[in-house]
Amino acid sequence: MLEQFAKIGQDALEELKTVADSAALEQFRIKYLSRKGLVTNILAQIGKVAEEDRRAAGQLGNRIKNEVNAAFEQLKEKITQTRQAKSMHLIDVTLPGTRPRIGKRHVINQTTNELLEIFARMGFAVAYGPEVEDEWHNFVALNIPAEHPARDPLDNFYVDDQTLLRSQTSTIQIRVMEKQKPPIRVVAPGRVYRPDTVDATHMFMFHQLEALVVDESVSMVDMKTTIDQFIKVFLGKDAKWRFRPSFFPFTEPSAEVDLLLVDKTGKEVWVEMGGCGMVDPNVFDAVGIDSEKYTGWAFGFGIERLAMRKYGITDIRLFYENDLRFLQQF
Repeated sequence: MLEQFAKIGQDALEELKTVADSAALEQFRIKYLSRKGLVTNILAQIGKVAEEDRRAAGQLGNRIKNEVNAAFEQLKEKITQTRQAKSMHLIDVTLPGTRPRIGKRHVINQTTNELLEIFARMGFAVAYGPEVEDEWHNFVALNIPAEHPARDPLDNFYVDDQTLLRSQTSTIQIRVMEKQKPPIRVVAPGRVYRPDTVDATHMFMFHQLEALVVDESVSMVDMKTTIDQFIKVFLGKDAKWRFRPSFFPFTEPSAEVDLLLVDKTGKEVWVEMGGCGMVDPNVFDAVGIDSEKYTGWAFGFGIERLAMRKYGITDIRLFYENDLRFLQQF
């Protein structure tokens, strides 16, 4: 039987010399090295060898298996390298090149840019401000007193006793009015932070677009007309929206703007886009603008919710899950 083992090993090494491609190599592996292959089977046959020859048979079987395996792996590597080299030489440089995959702007950035372009056509400038704010700009100057529930630490991300992540882009209008006197016509995009419970329409971080107009004889009619024109340009003439009376410390009178959305069940629901109203005289007093001479209006809209209405998105969380199947649609 030892001679039979040696013959199998010799035949395997000789046959391996005739293998020239991957298909033939795979056939060789099945014949000799698979679970039921001839070389693998040598070790299974050692138990049938006479006891005095069993030690020699085991040594011979292991040697044959190692030699054939080593020769197989060496030839496999050689065939792989040859195939790769041939494929490189077969490249036709006269054919058009493969375009690299280039990234694009996130749908939130696309929406923000579109909003800024619309308001630019209406004559609005763009203003920006810091995301880490002090209490003066985030609350005090906006006529939000110390006892107001909006200042509760549970409703804000405080960095320390006097500093927090801004909860609204209204902070930017304060900074603009501190540096610039009327007439003022600006929009201010940016991230805001509130510890809201995350669901289909709420996130703890989202984007707002703030608008502010300050001049002589500015009225609520001007604000409603601007909002109506903006919604029709951005969402189409058939978009349905409404004013709903509300209250904000920094505007009087105040309203909320709702847009008609379609939820996951296909049902139409009114969803708040943001608040708006006439700038409260106390806000003008805080920034040194004559509230007897000037009036103004402001609004703050959620950019995610505007994008949801425009593109039929039913869950705000999709914007932040980094799922390429979702993002590549825009």
